[in-house]
Amino acid sequence: MRLSLRFVLPLMLVLAAIAWGVAPLVDQLTLRWFTRDMDIRAELIANAMREPLIDQLAAGSKTKIASYFSRIARDERLYAIGYCATPDDQPLATRSLPPQIRCENLSQWQDAENPVLESSRGSLHVAVKPLNEEEEGAGWLVLIHDMSFVTRRSEETKVYVFYFFMALAAVVSLVTVIIAQLSWRGWVTGMRALLRGEGLLREPTPRSNAPEFQPIARDLHRLIQDLESETRSRDESQITWTPDALRAILHGELRGENVIVISNREPYIHQRRGDHVEVQRPASGLVTALEPIMRACSGTWIAHGSGSADREAVDGSDRIGVPPEHPTYQLRRVWLTPEEENGYYYGFSNEGLWPLCHIAHVRPIFRSADWAHYVAVNKKFAEAVVAEARTPNPIVLVQDYHFALLPRMIRELLPDATIITFWHIPWPNPESFAICPWREEIISGLLGSSILGFHTQFHCNNFVDTVDRFLEARVDRESFTVTLGGKQTAVRRYPISIAWPPDPEMVDKAIGQCRAEVRAANGLPAGHLIGIGIDRLDYTKGIMERFRAVERLLELQPEWIGRLTFIQIGAPTRTGIDEYQNHEVQVRALAARINDRFGRGVPPPIVLKVEHHEPREVYEYLRAAEFCFVSSLHDGMNLVAKEFVAARDDERGVLILSQFTGAARELPEALIVNPYDADQSAAALHLALTMPPTEQRDRMRLMRGLVGEFNVYRWAGRMLLDAATMRRRNRLLEKPPVGTSAS
Repeated sequence: MRLSLRFVLPLMLVLAAIAWGVAPLVDQLTLRWFTRDMDIRAELIANAMREPLIDQLAAGSKTKIASYFSRIARDERLYAIGYCATPDDQPLATRSLPPQIRCENLSQWQDAENPVLESSRGSLHVAVKPLNEEEEGAGWLVLIHDMSFVTRRSEETKVYVFYFFMALAAVVSLVTVIIAQLSWRGWVTGMRALLRGEGLLREPTPRSNAPEFQPIARDLHRLIQDLESETRSRDESQITWTPDALRAILHGELRGENVIVISNREPYIHQRRGDHVEVQRPASGLVTALEPIMRACSGTWIAHGSGSADREAVDGSDRIGVPPEHPTYQLRRVWLTPEEENGYYYGFSNEGLWPLCHIAHVRPIFRSADWAHYVAVNKKFAEAVVAEARTPNPIVLVQDYHFALLPRMIRELLPDATIITFWHIPWPNPESFAICPWREEIISGLLGSSILGFHTQFHCNNFVDTVDRFLEARVDRESFTVTLGGKQTAVRRYPISIAWPPDPEMVDKAIGQCRAEVRAANGLPAGHLIGIGIDRLDYTKGIMERFRAVERLLELQPEWIGRLTFIQIGAPTRTGIDEYQNHEVQVRALAARINDRFGRGVPPPIVLKVEHHEPREVYEYLRAAEFCFVSSLHDGMNLVAKEFVAARDDERGVLILSQFTGAARELPEALIVNPYDADQSAAALHLALTMPPTEQRDRMRLMRGLVGEFNVYRWAGRMLLDAATMRRRNRLLEKPPVGTSAS
């Protein structure tokens, strides 16, 4: 006992001194953490306030603005709000705005490293945010948070740190004394056994496997899991988004629950070619984005089996493990009759919803027979989801416009499911969507989702406006949620992306080798310049506008005749629809006319390849090209643009990007053009061909950094994190109140 006290007391005194010395460091860290949290909170509040405030400023009602500020300032930590139009104006603010904050000195607070104002109230955090980041001179929004709670928490933290070190000293001392005693006894016992010739051949039982330690280990494991889960949810920016990170979210945040994906297009198609079966991967942005997710999640993908040998490949339950070379998830195929496929897919989905949402100057066609097939196929897929669900509350990811009714149907069959629907194409304004005869049914079907995602905030806004116009639903524009029939749907922006880094097989060929092989395959001489376009042969992709831009370039800059060839890969698509057949005829005719005009006696200015290309072949073309031209007339995102960036590990090449793509909002370093303006597009082509290597490198590095950080795993991870948060909240709300008991 004396030995224990001699050891414990000095150790406790030393740790107490350390705790006292650590206290200032704790103060600094606490202040830094809370200042960072206030910056993040101010940014979130500013984002929520921008659009309503811009509208009220345009209306010119200072009374309404003051009332709006007062309502928001009821937040217990938000001390004051102000707005300055110019440095010379008086701030429009709540009464609590400190007199030290004036419009003329906002730049001082905006550039300050530690924007904390000391006042009679205590410490105040000052955040100055531009009202409109895209428009100069729109004014500044001032958000002031009360930081008095930091002092209180800092004092509490000091006490906790002191007690922690005291407890640590006691525990360390106790454990040390126990180990010393046990070691001494064990050494004495071992020596006695050794003298008796015992214990030489017997292996000791590890103490960690002893029964008395198992409850402690189990509780400790649960505690670590909870801490990791809370940390991941709280600070998403610290996650490096990889397949492993995605799996960790599934097994940590979602406790390993099964994930079910539904899409019309399947990730692998079995086609019969003579006496053998060939496996194809379709040219689809949706498949490109989702396939890496399913490899990481090991779930079930439900899709329409459209290949000529698909039925031969599946088992008795219509399932097959994919990818073929190393199966990591299950593909469940759903079979459709020719009448169902024509009505649901070619008819309602692609002659109706597709042109309606893309507003690409093609008249939508709606037929009641097509609608009936659309409803029936959505029901068929809902039944497949129920059959594949291993639990009553699976995570279901519904993909795209083919299944607008499916979320509501799944909700009726599996009320506890977490349904995430992602709409991969644009959502038009309410006036355009009003054309659809079944608009209320489609909107109601989508609102069966727990979370409804779009590529851009603009599309989210359009959807909420459409709901407000056509349904009796409660719309909360502050939290961007819609409540219909007592069920809430969160409407969120999730910009889709691609896997990063790209598969090593896609980029294993050197750039020079890719160029040589592409030139040889297309009959082009050495040193010939190549531009590339890769799309499905769809009228929304702007292929005609692309060719006209090449033609205009050769008219304005004839030095490129015979030196440049633009290769257009156009994968055949929806060939059963008249509009697509006519489009292919027009594309072929325009390419032939331009080649006849500028290609006599020299390599043709345009090479049109209407055929399917495997992803590896696509990457070879992307790596061989001087530039990639994406000229979509209206697109949700367009992943070809991001694939071009991913393919260029040489940090060369120029991306020319239509302003009507979602990608244009994320990749401003590309040359952004209006594809309808042939002169502007031709000027961009000339600029791409003459851009210095240093500028190409600078632009490509920035784009590669963004695509690498905001990759497809982050896209899926953000949706799954939001789903996990929603599931935890629902479980909490379902618990009976404290003090009640089940009858």
